[in-house]
Amino acid sequence: MPFQRTARLDLLPPYLFIDIDRKKRAALAAGKDVIDFGVGDPDRPTPKFIIDRMAEAIYDPKNHRYPFDTGVPEYREVAAAFFKKRFGVAIDPQKEIIALIGSKEGLGHLPLAVINPGQVGLIPTPGYPVYNAATLFAGGVPYEMPLCNERGFLPDIEAIPAGVLDKTALMFLNYPNNPTGAVAPLEFYEKCVRLSKKHDFVICSDAPYTETYFDDADRPHSIMEIPGAKDVAIEMHSLSKTFNMTGWRVAFAVGQPDVLAALAKVKGNVDSGVFGAVQHAAIAALQGVERPEVAEIRQIYKERRDLLVPMLNKYGFRVELPRATFFVWARCPEGYSSMDCSTKLLEEAAIVAIPGIGFGKHGDGYVRFALTVERDRIASAESRLAKLKWS
Repeated sequence: MPFQRTARLDLLPPYLFIDIDRKKRAALAAGKDVIDFGVGDPDRPTPKFIIDRMAEAIYDPKNHRYPFDTGVPEYREVAAAFFKKRFGVAIDPQKEIIALIGSKEGLGHLPLAVINPGQVGLIPTPGYPVYNAATLFAGGVPYEMPLCNERGFLPDIEAIPAGVLDKTALMFLNYPNNPTGAVAPLEFYEKCVRLSKKHDFVICSDAPYTETYFDDADRPHSIMEIPGAKDVAIEMHSLSKTFNMTGWRVAFAVGQPDVLAALAKVKGNVDSGVFGAVQHAAIAALQGVERPEVAEIRQIYKERRDLLVPMLNKYGFRVELPRATFFVWARCPEGYSSMDCSTKLLEEAAIVAIPGIGFGKHGDGYVRFALTVERDRIASAESRLAKLKWS
């Protein structure tokens, strides 16, 4: 009998990034010098002070055994101390924080702990595809919250029908936002907390980019700064982007204790926690968040942003300076869909950018550039952009 994959996989939309990757590999095979703005993965190495702690911890036999399910106590204590200093919010390291194998893992497992079959998950779009996929895998019903430039890429939560809200179990938020680079004011978080209390649903604030900002005046907020947020919300923080640690797979979630306990129960049945030596490296990272090496990471992205954005605006795109993340969300030249635009960039200029529709239908008409390319390579893209004819 031929293998048949499960029906739940057929619920997922086409993964358009695969098509872009295929075209990129074809261009490379043809000998083209491809400039890849597609990968949302830091191109610089993890700072040495973190690697040094890992090198020490990996020789400790205690770290060779199964780790604590919810995280090494010191890691949870240091993460709570970071949270208090950064956001002014006290976190109980025993009940209000758990370790994650990267925030994507936590996002993928959370709906299994929160959503019953047939209940609604509120999904921002354009948005990180895992929100939609995880909701579907839990038997939930995704309800899209469109993000548009006219609203600062904040969802219009007042427009969500009451009947949908009454069936909602989980709302995903993501600020600073991937792919748009938008940030959320405290007033927006206040509205979301009030709405969740009124309709009795959980909020998951996905916040891996809070420390990837460009100016001190724009330092992003946490939803946990809102009084009463810990009654209804959890927030996931990743070390991946802040410390160039995407491959290390370490993060943490804070907030509502019962929700975290439910997530921990799911995790306890499907994974065995974060490798202990990695958690000790994460301790060093969080304790060193104010070190110059970390500030340099932000400065590098700012310099790249300030080089790329004017260039894109000069050659047919419409772009506003992002205030956080390392993404540039560019409106395509007039008359181009996101797929047509990204295809033209790749085939005629050997430039890779991600089509916005890959983040949901409301991302069409945009492409995403990741600032994970050295400045000299960004500069070399200008002559290629100058040759493109968009009309």
